[in-house]
Amino acid sequence: MRGYLIRRLVQAVVVLWAAFTVSFVVLYLLPGDSLSIKLGGLESTATPEQLAAVRAANGLDDPLYTQYAHALGNALTGDLGESAQTGAPVARTIADALPETVKLTVFAMVLAVVGGVSLALAATFTRLRALRQVLLSLPAVGISMPGFWVGLLLVQVVSFQWGLLPAIGNEGFDSLVLPAITMALPAGAMIAQVLAKSMTTALAQPYIDTARAKGVGRVRIHVRHALRNASLPALTLAGVVAGNVLVESVVVETVFSRVGIGRLTAAAVDNQDLAMVQGVVLLAAVTFVVVGLVVDVLYPVLDPRVGRAV
Repeated sequence: MRGYLIRRLVQAVVVLWAAFTVSFVVLYLLPGDSLSIKLGGLESTATPEQLAAVRAANGLDDPLYTQYAHALGNALTGDLGESAQTGAPVARTIADALPETVKLTVFAMVLAVVGGVSLALAATFTRLRALRQVLLSLPAVGISMPGFWVGLLLVQVVSFQWGLLPAIGNEGFDSLVLPAITMALPAGAMIAQVLAKSMTTALAQPYIDTARAKGVGRVRIHVRHALRNASLPALTLAGVVAGNVLVESVVVETVFSRVGIGRLTAAAVDNQDLAMVQGVVLLAAVTFVVVGLVVDVLYPVLDPRVGRAV
């Protein structure tokens, strides 16, 4: 088990290094740089000589490998540079915006997991064929609906017509409900779709017939035997979905006018704030890596054969 975790940690470090390297090279190849943008870009009043002097003083005229080594060294110490838009440190700006997005993401994932698992269990437990078909068709509907459309629909109906929940802002728990539902709907639908298929396969296995022959009740067979063995594919998908939820926050936080990583990313792209964009890319990579590590640790817990295999 120790070797298994060490390999996963090494892979996580490689993923983070690759994310930093790719984002650095891509942003380096884009026209302009953060310093020129900070000085006004095309509308700057500085002369070409002044811009060249400032660029040289900040090391922007150094070769690519020199700039890369300097940026990587700073990143390892937590220094991601300064925002071209505000001049504030990127790491601090992201840290200030992160708590609101974390609250929204965690709430959305709770809704997605609870809703997805419940739907899959209900669809595979019922003996009514028509109801089963209806329940199994719902995940496809949820996946196909665009997030921005769902968000706008919830704002129009729940907020404007019914007046039940706020449409915008970060004030209180009520402001989390609609954006969390918007993010949870496609995520929960994907989890339900994969889990229902795995449950159907698990319920057809010989050990289920053996449990039935021993007189084990349907609920216990469904939850204790079939669900545990069918949960690994859904767990893998849940890890991927959890990372995608952070990406979806860009759209959702814009629709609901929430202050968080999503709005920060949208503003950074609009203002060509390259340092901030790279900081958000690294945050997304860290999120995927951490969630992946958690999923890897849970594998042996759900299926001891995984632990013995590694």
